[in-house]
Order: sequence, then structure tokens, then C-alpha cells
Amino acid sequence: MNRDNDKGKILLYRTLYVAGFSMIALVCLMVRLYDLQILEGEKYKTLSDENRISTRILVPPRGKIYDRNDVLLATNQQNFQALIIAEQTPDVAKTVDSVAKLIDLNDIQKQKILSDVAHNRPFMPVKLKDNLSFEDMALLQLNAPDLPGVVIDEGINRVYPLGHYTAHFLGYVGAVSDQDVLSDPLLSVPGFKVGKYGLEKVFESRLRGKSGSLKLEVNAFGRVMKEIDRQNGIEGQMVHLTIDSRLQKIAQDAFGDQSGAAVALDVHSGEILAFVSVPSFDPNLFTTGVPVNIWQDLLSNERKPLNNKVVSEHYSPGSTFKIVVALAALEAGVIDKNTRFHCSGVMTFGNHKFHCWKHSGPGWLNVVEALKHSCDIFFYETALKVGIEKIAEMAHILGFEDDYHLGFANMQKGVIPTKAWKEQRFKSKWQQGETVIAGIGQGYVLVTPLQLAVSLARVINGGYEVVPTFEKLSLKQKSKIVKLPISAENLEIVKQGLYEVVNGEGGTARRAAFNIDGARMGGKTGTTQVRRITLHERKTGIVRDEDLDWRLRNHALFVGYAPHDKPKYAVAVVVEHGSSGSGVAAPIASKILRAAIELGI
Repeated sequence: MNRDNDKGKILLYRTLYVAGFSMIALVCLMVRLYDLQILEGEKYKTLSDENRISTRILVPPRGKIYDRNDVLLATNQQNFQALIIAEQTPDVAKTVDSVAKLIDLNDIQKQKILSDVAHNRPFMPVKLKDNLSFEDMALLQLNAPDLPGVVIDEGINRVYPLGHYTAHFLGYVGAVSDQDVLSDPLLSVPGFKVGKYGLEKVFESRLRGKSGSLKLEVNAFGRVMKEIDRQNGIEGQMVHLTIDSRLQKIAQDAFGDQSGAAVALDVHSGEILAFVSVPSFDPNLFTTGVPVNIWQDLLSNERKPLNNKVVSEHYSPGSTFKIVVALAALEAGVIDKNTRFHCSGVMTFGNHKFHCWKHSGPGWLNVVEALKHSCDIFFYETALKVGIEKIAEMAHILGFEDDYHLGFANMQKGVIPTKAWKEQRFKSKWQQGETVIAGIGQGYVLVTPLQLAVSLARVINGGYEVVPTFEKLSLKQKSKIVKLPISAENLEIVKQGLYEVVNGEGGTARRAAFNIDGARMGGKTGTTQVRRITLHERKTGIVRDEDLDWRLRNHALFVGYAPHDKPKYAVAVVVEHGSSGSGVAAPIASKILRAAIELGI
């Protein structure tokens, strides 16, 4: 009996022990479940979702750019690109090699891909190739089982419908730099491009837009099963420019195969109507990648197609600078409209002889006649009377030392010499002979085509400080344009001289004149030497420009405006090594001004 009781007790103890152990295990399990599902539920839900949900950033369409008449200058075009996601492929290098055999990736491209993978987080897609053809996509899809982590995605290409006509002011977009990526997650999207040059860069914050997101359900191999959610990005803002694409084409075509620059402005608002730098290039190449051979051609071309000559090239203004000298002298009171100097073709100053372009000399001239005939001797004498400081002061008033804050890279300010400038630059004193040379816009004086156009606009509009702009000014902004400290009477004297240059008998630009229902143009020619003419050459005969190598020929310049009675347009033209301002640059300016009037811009 006692033995049975003992067995019962043992069984009871064992039962209680097992039950207790089970209860403890159950409590532990419940605690753990509570911890997993309640306390850390959100964490593990997120981890679970990440295993089956792939989230991608959606690139917003870049804002479109239009001209003043709503002609499309920059837009977007759908393209397809191949991407690789490192965490979804066991061997990135092997997969890249496999892809290279299908869609033709060279060794340099493969190294770039592997470098991008190494510098990105493993879940971030890296671009293998964009602008895929249908054949490329078909090959990748057919071989998808052997290409783990490779996906085809939709992208956007920037397109410039007018190509080389708009390259130097619109600029182009390009790949994002490592420094840029830190500022915006959108920039880490494979193949995403930002403004790299020109107005694409200036208006980047407005054009970029805001990114969207796409959630996709994927299987264990990373293959997309279905789309879960899509939040489309917000397209960048539209930008309307002051450029008239019709005038832009006419201005650029007017150069033919010549090299140089031209810019046309509204003289009252400063709106840029045409902006030409030739030769040009196709900005669409920079969107898809410039082939090596074309890039080398662009770099080696002696006519510098990549340079924005309107704002980044310096030129001696030559006789177009006589406008500045005339105004400086009139304002200083050292000459008036009746003051005359005699030109015999040569002037002796110290031990040097300074020559007029017209060897025989036109005789006695006042300032209007001197502008008309572009007499060098008159402006040598005038420059000596007024002095370099007053000339520099007037040049500053007319905008020759400004860069106008357009935002372009490598914008140049003018070089307007003074005594202090030379002392600082060359550690030597100013010489009077240097004032003589500055009087005809040569020597140290250097300007850009845009500065030439702005200075003329300020003279022709009655002396108001307009600045160039690619965006239309509001009425409030226009009301803030200030009057410059130049007398209306002196401006009118110079304006009369510019009218005579084109329309007067014997004017240096007489052949470029036009009359469109009474609308005529005025202007000033300029021809600047790029080589020194030796004394021996003057005695034996100066070699004709057309007989010289292209690089040794004179630059041809012209600044003009129209209509004369009610000026609206100002234009500056520089033809590199064009030989003659009157024979080459003036006809181009005439075509531009004539077109502006006929188009009714």
C-alpha cells in the first residue's frame, strides 16, 4: 500500500514538473510573441516588407524651355536603360561581363560600372547602359534568367529640337557629380542628369522638379511581380525666354562658315533676342554621350566651337570704341559738336607716328564726320585731350566692366585700362602713347560682344542703364531702370554720327544700309589688328588680309541699331579674322536688324 502511494506521489511530482515546465515555456513563448508582434512588430513588418517590396525613386520630367513665342527649345524624350542591383546578383563582375557580350559594353564602360557599384549602397541600382534599342532590350529579356539583378527601367532624355542653334545659351545636361549627390536623393537615381552649362544650369532649381516613388512586389530573385503603389513626381517649372528662335536662326545662318559672335537686344528692356556663337555644336550629343572622335574634333578645332564667344571671349573693340571716346570728350567739355581736327593720314607724337586707316586722310572733321568716316587721327587727338581716366569712366558707365550676372561659366568682364590699373598689373607708369592707342579701341582695351551690344543700347535708348536678361521684365522692374549721367544733347550728337556711318555719303557702312518703310539703321564699324604691321611693311606695302593665314587676319566688328527714329533693337557682331568691319560684320548686323523689323518682334 505504501509502495503504491509512493508511485502515485512520484507520478504526481512528474506531472506537476512537466506542467510547470510547460507553463514556463508557454509564458516565455507568449512574452516573446508579445515582444515580436507588439513591441517590435513594426520593425519586423518593415523588414518583411523590404524582403518583398522594392521601392524606387521616380524621376520627374525636367521643366520645358520655350522661346518668347512659345516655340519649344528644350524638352524630354522617353528612353530605356539597363540597371544592375548589386545585392540581387551573387557576382557583379560576372554579370556585367555577361551583359557586355549582349549589348556591347567596352572595357572602359565596364570599369566605370564596377566603380559605381563599389561607391553605391548595394540596394541602389547602377546604370549599365541607357538609350537601349529594341534589339538590346530583347536580348536582355531573353537572357534574364542568367542575368540576376539586371533590370530594364524607363528613363528620360533631354532633347533640344533646334540643336546647334541654341547650344551656347541653353547649354546642356550631364551626369551628376559625387558632390551633387549629397544634396538631393533624386540625384542618386541612375542616369539622372542635371544642368551642367548655360541656362540649363542657371535655372536648375526650377527645371529639376520633385521626385516621385514606385513600390513593386518582387520575388526572392528580385523579379517584379506587381506594382503596389505609384506616386508620380512633379514636373519641373516651365521657363520662357526672351529669345526669338526665328531671329536666332537668321542671325546664326548669316555667318555662313565664318567664326564669331552676335547678340541682339531690346534697347529699352535689355531682353536678349538673339545670342549667337559660331561655330556651334549639337547639345543633344551631351545628353546621350559624346563619341570620342567628335569630342576630339570639338577640342582641336581652331575656331573653338565649345567657347561661348558672346560672353567669354575678349576682343579689341577697335573703332566701335570711338563711341565711348566721343561721349567722354563731349561730357568732359574738351570738344563740342563744332570742334574740328585735321587728318592728313598720319600723326606724329613724340618719336612715334600714328596712322589713320585712310592713308590720304579726309581733312578737317568734326565729331559727327569723324564717326562717319571712322577717322583715327580725330580720335587720337580727342583721346589725348580727354585723357584715359575720363575714357575709362565713360566705359564704366556704359557697362564695359560688367558681367551682368547671367550665371554663365567663364563670363568675362571688360578690360578698361587706367593709370592705376597699369601700375598694378605691370608695375610701370602709364604712357601718353597708350592713351592714343586706347582712343581707337586697341592696346589694352578688351571687351566682349555682349558688352558692345549693351553699351550701344544705353547710348541709343536715351541713356538708361538697361542690363541684358533672358527673362522678361515686369512693369515694376522696368520702372526701376535708372537714367545714366550723360546729357541728352551729347547722346544725340553721337547718335547722329552713327546714323551717318550707315546712311551718309562716304559712311564706312554705307553698303549695309536699308530702308524698310522708312525704318533705317545706324551703327559703327570696327576692324582690329591681330598682328603688328612693321615699318618695313608700311614702306614696301601692307600685305592684304586675304593673302594672310586665317589666324593673322583682322577681326571685323559692327555695332548697330534700328529703327533710327525710334530705336528698339541693338546688335553687336564680331567676325573673327573677318578682315573688314564694313565689308563683313556690317552686312550680318544689317540682316539681323532687318529681320527683327520685318518679324515685328
